[in-house]
Parts: sequence; structure tokens; C-alpha cells
Amino acid sequence: MSHTLPTSGTPAGRKPRVAVLFGGRSSEHAVSCVTAAGVLGAINKDKYEVIPIGIAKTGQWVLASTDTAQWSLAASALPEVAPSAQTVTLAEIGGEHQLIVASPNEVPQELGTVDVVFPLLHGPFGEDGTIQGLLELSDTRYVGAGVLASAVGMDKHFMKVVFEAAGLHVGPYVAVTDRQWQKDPEAVRKQVDRLGFPVFVKPARAGSSMGISKVDSLEGLDAAIEEARRHDLKLVIEAGIVGREIECAVLEGRGTDAPRTSMPGEISVAGGGHEFYDFNAKYVEDDAAALSCPADIPEEAIARVRELAAAAFDAVGAEGLSRVDFFYTPDGELIINEINTMPGFTPKSMYPQMWAASGLAYADLIDELIHLALNRKTGLR
Repeated sequence: MSHTLPTSGTPAGRKPRVAVLFGGRSSEHAVSCVTAAGVLGAINKDKYEVIPIGIAKTGQWVLASTDTAQWSLAASALPEVAPSAQTVTLAEIGGEHQLIVASPNEVPQELGTVDVVFPLLHGPFGEDGTIQGLLELSDTRYVGAGVLASAVGMDKHFMKVVFEAAGLHVGPYVAVTDRQWQKDPEAVRKQVDRLGFPVFVKPARAGSSMGISKVDSLEGLDAAIEEARRHDLKLVIEAGIVGREIECAVLEGRGTDAPRTSMPGEISVAGGGHEFYDFNAKYVEDDAAALSCPADIPEEAIARVRELAAAAFDAVGAEGLSRVDFFYTPDGELIINEINTMPGFTPKSMYPQMWAASGLAYADLIDELIHLALNRKTGLR
């Protein structure tokens, strides 16, 4: 695969300037920092000028350290972007997108033009179309899905509605709003009971397995609902599906080319007392989860996974990158679980691992995503 960067949008004589944006206000703040550590460590600094920008949990934008160790994850400490006396803003000045640093009682300082933003934000206020809308307002190019695709991909309820409309097979589920739970919790319990147990109770708009519980009986439902509501007042409760978890990485095609798909991979969780692929298995414990890529399934199933992953990518109108997750049942059926428009992107995350197993290394993947963003039209497309 060629990785020649375009010259359009970048003045001759200087490297494209990439603002790596991470942290954020969601409960996945630490995961975003860990993702940034991976990207900052692998991005080709001979080709790009990189400016790391952290978003504190307060929402403040700050200049962040380039020291990747500061953003790495350890079992004893979660990385966090700290507030600062200096605030970074993105402004359009003279037709260019400038980073401005402002401090109290001081004249704002210009950091220079930004050619592309790489938003490594997970969860609400970053992965859900909000930051994408901000960048769209200023005609700033950025990596990844646009406003609508990000919002649909973040909300597990509307994601399923879109998938069903596109003819993709979705498992049984119940969507529960705050009003429904507050007004008539018994009606919610009856709906869930009809799904059958076990069920998985999930915040509708969270990722990284935050707030997810497996519930084996009605007695444990209320506690699981309250745990999920700590992350999002809207929930999705899914019937447990007997099947293997198969994932596929999708990368936008160049120009009018179709989306590209990796070889599918299979997650296996071994040891550590994990009933499913939870936060610790994903990010903290090195040996808790393993990826087999390509997955040990028949060739026709591999082809079908790749076809359906591309269809899911197109169904939500995704751009840049996505990871699409399926259940592969014992009778050979494929049931789509979800799409993640900003998947975990650390070197050990499944999305880059599947591409590495398919012949595209981590640094080259970052390069290709920046290439796609630099070549993307601004405005409606």
C-alpha cells in the first residue's frame, strides 16, 4: 500500500502539522490518554510536526507533554490531563486554522497553522460527534468519522436501528431511557425478563466496557441498571448470545474506492476471572485477552464478516476508521454487535493488531489515516 502524502492543503517547504487531541470529559479519559501514548510514540516525526493537545476533565484544552510515559496506563495509576493556567483554542485567522495559547493577563500567542486534527477521544464529548461538529464549523480537516456517523456509532440504540434498516442482523435488545426507568421500572423489568437471561446491561453511549454488567437473573438487574446509569442515563440491555466474538477492522478507501477490511480476528479472554472482555482485560492486564487473526472460522465466514463489516461502515456513513464486532453462532450465523468509529488505538488494541496481521503496520496505519484526512473535502460531503 502506498503512503505518499498529498501536497494539497500543506504549504510547500514545511511538514504537515498534526494536532493530536486526547483526554476529554468522558469516563474514558484515561483510555484516550493511553491511545495518545501509542500514537505519539509511533507517528513519523520526520514527516509530520506533531502538537499534542490534552483536554482536561473540566473541558479545558491545554498543551500536553510529548513524553509518552506520562500517558501510559499502569494498574496502580490512571493517566490524566491536568488543568493549566494556559488554555489552547483553535481559531480561523486569515483563512488558516491557528492554535492560540492564552494565559491570564497576557497577550495570546499563536502556535501556528494546523493542517489536520487527530482526535483520539473516546466516549461522550469526543467520539459522539461533538468535537467533530466543532471542527466542521471551522472547516478543519480531521481523522475519522463525521458528525452523524460518530453520533450514531456512539449511541448503541440508534446504531441498532440503522443496522436493522440496512438489513444487518441485530440481536434482541431493549432500549431504556431515563424517563422510562424513573416512571415505570417494573415495566422495564418485564421487558428485560422477556429477553431471557443472561443479559448484558450497557450504557447506551459509553465504550471501553465502562459500566457494563452481565446479569444472570432478574434479582441482579436493578443493581446492574444503576451501575450503567452512573455512565449514561440511557441504557441498552441485550440478550446474551451464544457465539464467538469476531471483530473486523475497516479503513476508508481512497477516493471512490470501497472500504478496506482486515482479516477478521477473534478475542479470547483467558484467566483473571473475566466473564467477558472488560476494561481490565482490554487495557490493564497484559495476558487477560488474546487475539487470533485470522480467526479460525471457515473461509466463507471470513469473507462474509469482511463483507458485512464494510456494509456496516457504509450504513452509518463512517469515514477514516472503524472496528465492527460480530457474534459467530454455532450454526454459522453472523449477528452484528456494534461498530466503534474511534476504536481502541493503542499498539495492543485489536484494531491496529488486526491491521498488523493483515500487513499494515501501526505507524503505516497512522500515516494512512492522516493521508485520508488531508485529502478529505471540508463541508458537506
